Amino acid sequence: MGVGDVSKRILLGRKLRSSQLGETLLPKRVALPVFASDALSSVAYAPDEIFIMLGIAGVSAYTWSWKIGLAVALVMLTVVASYRQTVHAYPSGGGDYEVATVNLGRNAGVTVASALLVDYVLTVAVSISNAAQYAASAVPSLIGHEVTVASAAVILLAAINLRGVRESGTFFAVPTYLFMVAILGMCAFGLLQLISGSLPEAESADLTIAPDEGWEAPLTQVAMVFLLARAFSSGCAALTGVEAISNGVPAFRRPKSKNAATTLLMLGLIAITMMMSVIVLAQQMSVRMVDPHDLDRLRNAAGESVVGDYEQHPVISQIAAGVFDQFPPGFYFVITVTGIILVLAANTAFNGFPVLGSILAQDGFAPRALGSRGDRLAYSNGILFLAVMAIALIIAFDAETTKLIQLYIVGVFVSFNVSQLGMIRHWTRHLATERDPGERRRMQRSRAINTFGLCLTAIVLVIVLVTKFLAGAWITILAMIVFFLIMIGIRRHYDNVNAELAADEEDKILPTRVHAIVLVGKLHKPTLRALAFAKATRPNVLEAVYVSVDDAATNRLLEEWDDRNLGVPLKVLHSPYRELVRPIVDYAMEIKKANPRGVVAVYIPEYVVGRWWEQLLHNQTALRLKGRLLFAPGVMVTSVPYQLRSSQIVREREEREGAWVRPGLRMGNVDERTPDRQISRDNE
Repeated sequence: MGVGDVSKRILLGRKLRSSQLGETLLPKRVALPVFASDALSSVAYAPDEIFIMLGIAGVSAYTWSWKIGLAVALVMLTVVASYRQTVHAYPSGGGDYEVATVNLGRNAGVTVASALLVDYVLTVAVSISNAAQYAASAVPSLIGHEVTVASAAVILLAAINLRGVRESGTFFAVPTYLFMVAILGMCAFGLLQLISGSLPEAESADLTIAPDEGWEAPLTQVAMVFLLARAFSSGCAALTGVEAISNGVPAFRRPKSKNAATTLLMLGLIAITMMMSVIVLAQQMSVRMVDPHDLDRLRNAAGESVVGDYEQHPVISQIAAGVFDQFPPGFYFVITVTGIILVLAANTAFNGFPVLGSILAQDGFAPRALGSRGDRLAYSNGILFLAVMAIALIIAFDAETTKLIQLYIVGVFVSFNVSQLGMIRHWTRHLATERDPGERRRMQRSRAINTFGLCLTAIVLVIVLVTKFLAGAWITILAMIVFFLIMIGIRRHYDNVNAELAADEEDKILPTRVHAIVLVGKLHKPTLRALAFAKATRPNVLEAVYVSVDDAATNRLLEEWDDRNLGVPLKVLHSPYRELVRPIVDYAMEIKKANPRGVVAVYIPEYVVGRWWEQLLHNQTALRLKGRLLFAPGVMVTSVPYQLRSSQIVREREEREGAWVRPGLRMGNVDERTPDRQISRDNE
C-alpha cells in the first residue's frame, strides 16, 4: 500500500462496500444531534443579534426583546409543523428542492436549490466564526486569530464528515447533548436565582448605550416598527437548519418519515425553550450589547466611552459568568460546550449540502462528481466543495458573525416560501382525486398548516429583505442568481451533450480503411509489443513513425530497423525545431484529410510503473500527444502498456486487497475476516 493510501486509511478509515450503506443509517438519538445542531446552536448568536439591533435605539428598547423572541418562536413552530408535512409527503431526501420541482416546475426547483446551497455555505461560515469568537472569549491569546481558528475548524469538520455519516453522527452526539444540558441547566439555575432574588447582574450591566446617530430622539411609530422588524429579522437566524431534516430523511432508520418528523418536533421544542430562557435571563441580568464595530457607543458610569479597554463577550458568556460567579467550572463548561456546538452545528450543512448536491447531480444541474460516494459512502466531493466555499467566506468577512449574519437567512426563507407554496399545490392535486373522507380531512389539515406557514414565512421574507438588503443581503441574492445561472448552464450542457451523443443510423457506417501508425522512440520491447498488437488488428496500412531531432540517433535507428527486418516501413518525420508532438499531429491530420472516410489509428507504447515519482520520469510526451490527438476528428489513440518490474508493487497490492472478490460472487455474502472459507462456501 502506497503512502497516499496509508494516509487516506488513517484519516478516513477502511473502505465501505455499497452493500453496507444500510449500516450508516441513524437512529433518532443520533439523528437529533446530526441534523438539529444548527438550529440548537443558534441560541448562541440569535439572542445576541436581537439585543444588538434593539441597542441601536438605546437600552430602553430592550423591553421588546422577549416579545421578539416569542414572535421568532411562533415562526419556528409554524415552520416545524409545515416541514413535518413535507417529510411525510416527500421522504426521498429532496426536501424543498423536490417539493418545488414536482409541484411548481424546474425553475422553481433550481431557485430553491440555489437558495439552499448559499444558505448551507453561510451556515458553516456563521457557526464556525461564532465559535471562534467564543474561543477568543475563553482564551484571550486567540483574540485577533479568529480567522485561523475558524478555518482550521472547518478543515477538521470536513475531515470528520469524510469518514461517513454514521461515524460523524456518533462523534457529534455527546457534545450536542452536553450543550443542551449546559444551556438548560444554566438557565434553570439562573431562573431559580431570579425567583429567589439572588440573580447577579451581567458584567456589562453597569454600562449604558448611546443611541446610534439618528435614533437619539423619542422614536416615531414608523421608526419603532422598523427597529423591531430589524431585530426580528436578525432573531430569525434561529430558524436556519430546520429544513436540513427534510433533506436528510434517507439517513434515518425506518420508519424514516416518522422518525424524521419526531426529530423535527424535538428540535423545535428544545430550541424554543433554550432561546426564550436565554433572552429572559439576559434581560433580567441587564446585558448590554452593541455592534462590535460600534463599541464606542458603550459608556461607563462617568459617561466615557469604553472602547479600547473593553472586550464585549457574547450573551451566553455573560450570563454564564454571572450565574456561575461562585462556580468557575460551570462557566468554563458552558463556554466550552457552546464553542464546540457552534463548530459542530456546521455539521448540519455538511450533511445537507452533499445530499442536495448529489440529487442535483442526478438531475443534471450539478457536476456528476457531486453524485459520487467516497470510500466511506459519504459524498466526499460535496463535503470538500462546501469546506472550500465556507473558508473563503470566513476569510473575506474576517470571521465576524455580525457581518455574516446580514447575509444569513435570506436563502432559507426563500426556500421556506417556495416549499410551502409547492406543498399547497401538492395537497390540492391529491385532494382532487382522493375520495376517502378520513384521508381528505388529513390532507385538508396539512394544506391549512402549509398555507399558514406560507403566509407567515412570506411576511418574514419581506421583513428580512427590507431590513437587510442594503446591510448585505444583496450579496446573498446575487450569489443565488449566480448559482441559478450556473446550474441552468450545467443542465443545458448535459442536455446538449446527450443530444450530440445519441446514436443514429450514421453510426452503423464502417470506415473505408484504417491507417495504423505505431510511434517509435527507440527500438526496444515496448515498441516491438506495440508493433505486434497493431499487426494483430489487421489494419489496411501499417507503418512506424519516428520524429527525428538528432541525425546521429536517427541513423542508428534506421540501421537497427533494417537489421531486424520487422516487415513494417519506418517513416521519419524531421523536426527542425525539436518538437515531438506537432509533427505527429500534423502527419495524422494529413492522412485523415487524404481519406475523409477513413480512420487513423495511433498506437503509443507506454511504460507502466509502480511508484508515483517514477510516473514523473516517464510518459510525459505520450501524455501531451494524447491530449492533442483527442481533439483530432477521425483519429483513434491506443495506449500499449509495457509493465516494468516496479509495476509489480501495484499488482501485488491489488491482489492482496481484492483477490478474494472473484467474478460470480455476491458481494454481500463475502466475509472479509475469512475470505477463503467464505469463497469455498459460496462455490459449493
